Amino acid sequence: MNTIATNASIPSGKRWYQATISPEHGVYFMLAVSFLTGAAAAQHWTWMTTLTLVCVYCGFQAEHPFVLQIKQRHSWKPRFLLWTGLYGSIAGAIALWLLWQIPAKGSLLLVYGAVVVALLVDAISVWQRQQKSVLNELVTFAAVCLSAPLAYLATTGSLTETAIALWVLNTVFFSSAIFTVKLRKIRTASILSGLIFHAIAAALIVMLWQMHWLALPTAAAFGIALLKFGLILLRKDWYCNTKIQYVALLETAASFLFLAIVALSLLPSHLS
Repeated sequence: MNTIATNASIPSGKRWYQATISPEHGVYFMLAVSFLTGAAAAQHWTWMTTLTLVCVYCGFQAEHPFVLQIKQRHSWKPRFLLWTGLYGSIAGAIALWLLWQIPAKGSLLLVYGAVVVALLVDAISVWQRQQKSVLNELVTFAAVCLSAPLAYLATTGSLTETAIALWVLNTVFFSSAIFTVKLRKIRTASILSGLIFHAIAAALIVMLWQMHWLALPTAAAFGIALLKFGLILLRKDWYCNTKIQYVALLETAASFLFLAIVALSLLPSHLS
């Protein structure tokens, strides 16, 4: 991740004008699943939905060179500045166009504002070398999961309680991985913090169901995170010592199952 833009330090063939691509594969999956749940709640896909997907993808890609530039401290790197500006310009242009097109401008500005706040928190955390802190990762995951209500907004032109609840559901589901992955390192391992998080998250999802913001089958999808956490605690020795590829496979399988349950519970009966 510490790519820099001088010929002496860039691997052969890597030049300042070559695109930066985020290596955070887990975030790609999180973004895609969240976006698809929002589109499923909207119950149809339009060209504006596709354009919004481009917007969130470019916004995510802009964060990577932006963070790398911050890590350089007092050194400016043309490659990072170029691709932060390019990705950011595409995302910003689409975001402004959506703001012009969508009637629920207040709701859209609320989502945009939340993304900006999350980016500022991330930038401060990177500067303070606290990027891997639980707080920053929770904020980052919440920002990525805003793709769910954004997909809904772009497709339907409005923001409902269900779309907001989907954002919460996606956030707590994917944030579960923060507390499980940290079990693999002695310095960050804490079963208690994981138990507290999952208890609070489960109570929050139950509350959203009781408020009728989430249907029972949709809310039940969070049970995948609870089941995964329970299995990890039962097989903690294996989980802490196995290869990271198997951890990624477990998270991917859980995410696919989560997406299937949520999407099928939201899509019209003739489609599901």
